Amino acid sequence: MNSAPEKLTLPLLQSKMKCDPEGYECELVLLYNQFKSSMELFKQQASIHFTSVGGIGSNPSVAKDLSDRAMFLAHVTHLYPKHLIEFPKQLVDLLNSSSKSLPSGLCCHIAQALILLINRKMVDIQENLALFVELQTLGDRTLRKLAFSHVIHSIKRMNQKHKNEAKNRALQKILFVLLQQEDEVKAKRSLITLCELHRRKVWFDERSANAICTACFHSSPRIMIAALSFLLDYEKIEDGEDDSDEESGEDDVASQTPQVILSKELVYKAHNKGTSASKKKKKAKLERVRHSIKRQQRMSSERSNSSYSPLNHLIDAQGFAEKLFSRLCACNERFEVKMMMLKVIARAVGLHRLILLNFYPFLQKYVQPHQRDITDLLAAAVQACHDMVPPDAVEPLFKQIVNQFVHDRSRTEAIAVGLNVVREICMQMPLLMTEDLLQDLALYKKSHEKAISIAARSLIGLFREYCPSLLAKKDRGRPIDPKARPKAYGEVAVASNIPGIELLREADGDNSDDNDGDENSEAVASGSADDLDQVVDSIASGSEDGDLNQVVDSSDADDNRMSSDEEELTDADSAPEVDSDEGTDDEDVNDSSGMESGEDEELEDSSEEQDTEYKSVAMSDEIVETGSLEATTSSQDSKPKKRKHSDFDQQLVTADSSLRVLKRLASTAVEKSSEPTDGILSNEDFQRIKDLKAKKDAKSALTQHGLLRNSSDAKRTASKVPNTDELSKKRVDPAKLEVHIRRRVTKEEKLALVKAGREDRGKYQARAAVKQKKTGGLSNRQKEHKKAMPLAAKRSKVAKFRLDKKKKNQRSGKQFTGKKAWKQ
Repeated sequence: MNSAPEKLTLPLLQSKMKCDPEGYECELVLLYNQFKSSMELFKQQASIHFTSVGGIGSNPSVAKDLSDRAMFLAHVTHLYPKHLIEFPKQLVDLLNSSSKSLPSGLCCHIAQALILLINRKMVDIQENLALFVELQTLGDRTLRKLAFSHVIHSIKRMNQKHKNEAKNRALQKILFVLLQQEDEVKAKRSLITLCELHRRKVWFDERSANAICTACFHSSPRIMIAALSFLLDYEKIEDGEDDSDEESGEDDVASQTPQVILSKELVYKAHNKGTSASKKKKKAKLERVRHSIKRQQRMSSERSNSSYSPLNHLIDAQGFAEKLFSRLCACNERFEVKMMMLKVIARAVGLHRLILLNFYPFLQKYVQPHQRDITDLLAAAVQACHDMVPPDAVEPLFKQIVNQFVHDRSRTEAIAVGLNVVREICMQMPLLMTEDLLQDLALYKKSHEKAISIAARSLIGLFREYCPSLLAKKDRGRPIDPKARPKAYGEVAVASNIPGIELLREADGDNSDDNDGDENSEAVASGSADDLDQVVDSIASGSEDGDLNQVVDSSDADDNRMSSDEEELTDADSAPEVDSDEGTDDEDVNDSSGMESGEDEELEDSSEEQDTEYKSVAMSDEIVETGSLEATTSSQDSKPKKRKHSDFDQQLVTADSSLRVLKRLASTAVEKSSEPTDGILSNEDFQRIKDLKAKKDAKSALTQHGLLRNSSDAKRTASKVPNTDELSKKRVDPAKLEVHIRRRVTKEEKLALVKAGREDRGKYQARAAVKQKKTGGLSNRQKEHKKAMPLAAKRSKVAKFRLDKKKKNQRSGKQFTGKKAWKQ
């Protein structure tokens, strides 16, 4: 029995062609001819705008056959490159000529066939990019989504392994031309494509960023609004949406995790010293410190990662800001569009530290507490302030903010917002604040409203770091630097060294002090203050152990000599008889002429009668002779013939002056020795600087939480004042200007809060009803009522009850005195 012949369908024929391409060439030619004939019919209908009911465009079966043949030929094109060499061009021509008149389903299938050929690299996307942008302009949502996703993924796939700059430039040129066209729909679709590629960091360069910024000047308001919204909302885009960011190595994850460095001594005290209550408090403080340090490190890493904006790539930032501001002044758009333009201008001024003097009087017109979106406008004003702007240009705006928001008759919300704005502006430009104004604003710290008092205290804390002298004495607290002053206008701190190198020097100095302190501990302990200075000077000058021993020996000799001098002086004072020589010397001291002759004799006989005990002082005097003229004169007078009280005092003064000179020389030697010889730091040095910075941040956090209050490190820690670069990159959040402000809750919000609090609570019931509904069994009293007792037990219980009642009545009658009211 013969089986029926198998019916060939297009999917089955496609699989057979893949197995044996040469055996099915006739079928391929037949299907290809059928595709061309039906395609010609659709082209003719599109050319003559044939819209009759009986046309082939209205017949769904004809459109389905054409779409099936197009997909079939696209799948087998790589098997028959010679036969189907014109097939991709025919698909492109069909979409270019009659895409608007083709049915929606047929157009989508032809686009899918062309995408399949592009993915197999049989067609270049550069030739068809404009076509896919035009397909996005059609009214079909499915086709628009298909064309947009294909363009994005194909360009992303092209730049996945390496950047092909030549091809990227060609594609960008096509989109830039479409963006500058007057056709609003094409320009918007090209702008959306550029923004998406820039957000996915595929085209993350200056060309694409400047093209997006240039779209703010498009003649169409819709294009301008789309570009402005992208520039404003770029930093709010989460990195998790980007697929390319999901693939991160273990090293990146490890480097992003915050590291907390705490003192081992503090951890030991929190766990092992004190009572249980004090241990609990110390542990809680340490936990708060850990959380605060982690939060600071996380915020710093987020700032370093999210500080980018397309406005950073502006080639002519000043021209961009001026041109956009001129359009803002002349436009008649609605208020929301003006606010968007104003925010972009302020962001560009703050990022690039531009000078746009007409911008601040423009803002001044809108600074009113009742103004719509006033917090956004004030945030833009703060963003546009920086240290390169003359204070005279911002002073009228600053005074109007203070006068309009911060006064006694203003609302609580307005005062709090005004104080916060003043603080943010003074952080950017501290020269705007005066002493009288600051002291008046500081009085709001006594307000009973939490938002106002917190804002005033934050302003006081800011000027404790910037300029404590402007504050009243009671508000200064304990400033880190009492003589701190803000920089004058135009003053720039030029970096002459590597940031953080001073921490490395301090650490190296502490280590050298610790190492040398063990060797010289005995000498320092036994010596006086001058001996300690000599030891420090010798260490700073780089002396060896032998020199240090000589210094210690000389100090011991000086002590012995000073003790022997004191003994001789006491003996001379207490002795009843004095030698003739000593008497003549005393007379010479009192008489001026005798003094001169005595000095001549002493100078003549000094070389013969000089005592060996003063060799160390003479050596020090010789060193001083090379240093200063004053030391040379004192060294000539410090060569006595005999031990006398006046000469001894003079020698002490000479030794003191010589030690001062030695200290000065040693300090210069320390400065020279502290500088690196070659100025080159290794990777280990940079890692040490990073660790020392982390330790310094940990100490500052511990000080703020009161854990280093009595330690010497508490005086060294200082609050971090942000520099100009950090302030320019910082984006001011309008919500932070109205923090801690209580908003009025509407009736619907109150009811929602009440209902949310009742979710976990059951329905209200009386206590008796709850007892009756309990399922835990009977109580003991209820069981006694149901218990079957003997007759004798019942009688005894009744008798006992009657006896207790009788005794109670007797007691109550005896305690009552007087007549009852109802018997009168």
